[in-house]
Amino acid sequence: MPTSAAARALPVRRVGTTLGSLVTDLACVGVFALIGRAAHDEGLSLGGWFDTAWPFLAGLGVGWLGVLLMRDRPAPWLVRPGVVIWLATVIVGMLLRVVIDAGTATSFIVVALVFNGLLLVGWRVFIQLSQFFSRWADRMGTERARRDRAAQRRAAVRGRR
Repeated sequence: MPTSAAARALPVRRVGTTLGSLVTDLACVGVFALIGRAAHDEGLSLGGWFDTAWPFLAGLGVGWLGVLLMRDRPAPWLVRPGVVIWLATVIVGMLLRVVIDAGTATSFIVVALVFNGLLLVGWRVFIQLSQFFSRWADRMGTERARRDRAAQRRAAVRGRR
């Protein structure tokens, strides 16, 4: 039985945020492939981009499948599933590049790990931090309002004396 607040969310909202997370991840991997091709003066055609991107897109799919099959079904926009998705994207992507005899130089592996980590985990960190600070600001506002009401009650009592 799911216990996290995200897992208890309405199913429609969960599907929407899951789909949004998947689209964001696809965009991140797409940007990685696009920047990689541009940095190496390779053509920016759709076919060329796809040749570069598909191993990592397959890895992304494996990572997402792993997250969706996790026992506790964590919300995919959280950091922990993001790490699983990130590592699967790079590991499976590199293994597929070995199979198709594409480049897997150590420097490329490091760049792929860092860049995809920054993108695939980074947006999740940003979302979670913004949610944390939003909740914190709400609590602070609620606490300030409570103190203001208490001060008004004390002033009203003093005014009656």
